[in-house]
Amino acid sequence: MNLTETAAKAVAAYGGRELWQNARRIEAEVTASGLAFVLKWRPFFRRVRFVEEVHRPFSQLTPIGRRPGVAGVLEGGDVRLEEGGNILEERRNARGYFTPGRRLFWWDDLDMAYFANYATWNYFTLPALLMNEEITWNELRPGVLQATFPDRIPTHSRVQQFRFDTDSGRLIQHDYTADIISPLAKAANVVIGHSTNADGLVYPSERRVTPRSPNGAPLPYPVLIHIQVHDYRLLGT
Repeated sequence: MNLTETAAKAVAAYGGRELWQNARRIEAEVTASGLAFVLKWRPFFRRVRFVEEVHRPFSQLTPIGRRPGVAGVLEGGDVRLEEGGNILEERRNARGYFTPGRRLFWWDDLDMAYFANYATWNYFTLPALLMNEEITWNELRPGVLQATFPDRIPTHSRVQQFRFDTDSGRLIQHDYTADIISPLAKAANVVIGHSTNADGLVYPSERRVTPRSPNGAPLPYPVLIHIQVHDYRLLGT
């Protein structure tokens, strides 16, 4: 796949093409909070564990809610709850359930399993996403890429924009509409910090999601989601 200049610089900034082509799995420890949790009556994430596959939409989050041993699993467009390897509950085509009704006011564990897993899978696999031939990438101008996602990839919205630092290649801001919340949920996901893990891999370690103004600038408040990544490892190379 031929990468645009911005995409090539971003892939290099986050470890390089060969590293991500050979990678199989991501493991991360994450804390997340914000108004989006409160509005859906969900507990904050406090050092939860994500295990994700790099090259297909698969993500497991433990714990998904208030029960310590229960994991929420996304596989393609389906979600399930697991405990000790046993399936407790599952929901096929989870996105189809986000229709007007009680989900405007609260989410259950399966709802959160869908949202949190697909969102982090998109965030954490970004270098691989840039090389994914199912996604159409267009360079709007230096440092700004527009992505058009296929239906088979669970994501916030089909069209999104990614803004990168033109010098370092690192991600600065990710713009999208959180369609399952509302067609008005236009968000600016701003990377406010990077870290380097024990293997020398650079990764976005702190993000703040706020509403996005019509000109694309992030509004200062409310903070919808604040994400801290305490540990991030790329495995299977």
